[in-house]
Amino acid sequence: MSNATMKAYKVESIDFAGKIEGKQRLDLQNKYSYNVRYSPQNICRGEFTVEVSDKTVPDKFHFKAVVIGVFSFKPGVEKELLHVETYNQLFPYVRSLVTTVTANCGIPPVMIPFTDLEGQNIYRFEKNPGGNT
Repeated sequence: MSNATMKAYKVESIDFAGKIEGKQRLDLQNKYSYNVRYSPQNICRGEFTVEVSDKTVPDKFHFKAVVIGVFSFKPGVEKELLHVETYNQLFPYVRSLVTTVTANCGIPPVMIPFTDLEGQNIYRFEKNPGGNT
C-alpha cells in the first residue's frame, strides 16, 4: 500500500527543438532531476525535470519539460521513502508526455527509460531555522 497519493499534476514548461532533416540518426542522452518539498500539512510537491537531447548536436534535437506533482502522504513516513514513491507515481505521466509530444511533432516517438530510485542514494538538503541551507 502506498504512503503517498497523487492529488494533481501539471506541466509547468516544455522546450522542444526537432530540427531533424531526412533520415538522420540521433544518439540520445537522458537526464532526470527530481526534487520534493514538504509541508507540515502532509502535502508535498514533486518537481520532475526531464531532458532528452542528441549527444553530438543538441541544438538539432532537444526536449526539456518540468512536471509538477502534488501528493498527500501519511504522517510519520520517512522522506526518502516518500521521495521514491512520489517519483514512481509521477514518472509514467512524464514518460507519456515525452512520447506524445515527440510523436505529434512528426518524428519517431521517444520512450525514456525508467530509472529505479530504490538503489540510488537520495540526498536530503533541509533549511535550518534561520533559513540558510
